[in-house]
Amino acid sequence: MTLPGQAVLRIDLGAVAANWRDLRDRHGAPVAGVVKADGYGLGAAAVARALREAGCGTFFVAHLSEGLALRQALGAGAAVAVLNGFPPGADGGAGLLPVLNHLGDIAAHAAAAAGAARPAILHLDTGMSRLGLDAREQALLAEEPARLRGLDLRFVMTHLACGDEPAHPLNARQRDRFTAAAARIAPGVPRSLANSSGIFLGADFRSDLARPGCAIYGINPVPGRPNPMRQVARVEAEVLQLRDVPAGDTVGYGASWTAPGPRRIATVAAGYADGYLRALSGRSLGMLHGRAVPLVGRVSMDLTTFDVTDVPQARPGNRLLLIGGEGNTPDDIAARCGTIGYEVMTALGRRYARSYEGA
Repeated sequence: MTLPGQAVLRIDLGAVAANWRDLRDRHGAPVAGVVKADGYGLGAAAVARALREAGCGTFFVAHLSEGLALRQALGAGAAVAVLNGFPPGADGGAGLLPVLNHLGDIAAHAAAAAGAARPAILHLDTGMSRLGLDAREQALLAEEPARLRGLDLRFVMTHLACGDEPAHPLNARQRDRFTAAAARIAPGVPRSLANSSGIFLGADFRSDLARPGCAIYGINPVPGRPNPMRQVARVEAEVLQLRDVPAGDTVGYGASWTAPGPRRIATVAAGYADGYLRALSGRSLGMLHGRAVPLVGRVSMDLTTFDVTDVPQARPGNRLLLIGGEGNTPDDIAARCGTIGYEVMTALGRRYARSYEGA
């Protein structure tokens, strides 16, 4: 139920499923669903159910808490991998796969096997220099494969650092390093290589399981080229008040915007507490009655102001589109304030009334 004044986050689950199927077809091999950060801000449980209905059987989250919540939402039958790993005794039961990121992880989980092989995913770092076994640890593991006893490796994975830059030489280096290391350390174990952008790098980056995240949610996986994905999210906020502002008056904190002439200003019920970033102040736009209206003044915690002078039919109670539509996608919003669509999506707050459509 949407309460008066409450902003609405509309999520098209049909577009989510269609994006996943398109990525699966492009990859030509199985594709997981990355639903960390509460499904990129859109609700992990609802997104994962839509993906499972579309045929997805493996999901990735970041934290153990996310994994436990997702397993409860999905029930049995879905594999849920935890990218940040978790203590051997903290899995809470079957169905969660720890991603093993260093030799200590391997030793702890192997020791906890107690006779029954523990399912897990092995992460090899090939150029991100973040999580995953580094080159030294990989060499030790190749020399001492007995370290893996007690583990049932479902996949060996790596993560591309520059997949969204097709010409970057690190892509090929990571692919080749991964191929060589996986062959030494885990021969015969299925491999997982491509993220969203990696899927678009072509057949040389195909593996046994791709792990798309952003593209499922409509973020462009091929920056600088037309977005091949369907848009998933729209944010609407209610116009609380209209105010006629004479020339020379200022609007909002810091008096950062001055009316160049008589203007009509709409104040809408959303701000940076809702994830509508303060960095958008004076740099973004909304849509009202099909017309683009500029954001004026600063985004404040609960309110944002727009110049609706050119929309004479504007009325209190109208819903102004903050995010969504042609030229106002999460990627467009991000470009206006020097960030990426991922941040725009994951910043979306908990105060929205969420409306799931197209399931």
